[in-house]
Amino acid sequence: MIDFKVQGMTCGGCVRGVTNALKRVDADAVVDVDLAGKTVSVNSTADAQQLKQAIEKAGFAVTQ
Repeated sequence: MIDFKVQGMTCGGCVRGVTNALKRVDADAVVDVDLAGKTVSVNSTADAQQLKQAIEKAGFAVTQ
């Protein structure tokens, strides 16, 4: 499980955007987004750096 602190998520559309970005890296990833806590947990075989870059490319700031 890889956890990210993600800034800029404010709505369900943001949740979908982050989830879709991560699924493009690993279609089998299990993604859990906590909108209130601004955290994203990902169970994936992909590299953490790839996942972080996907979130950032979707327009969100990642702090860990």
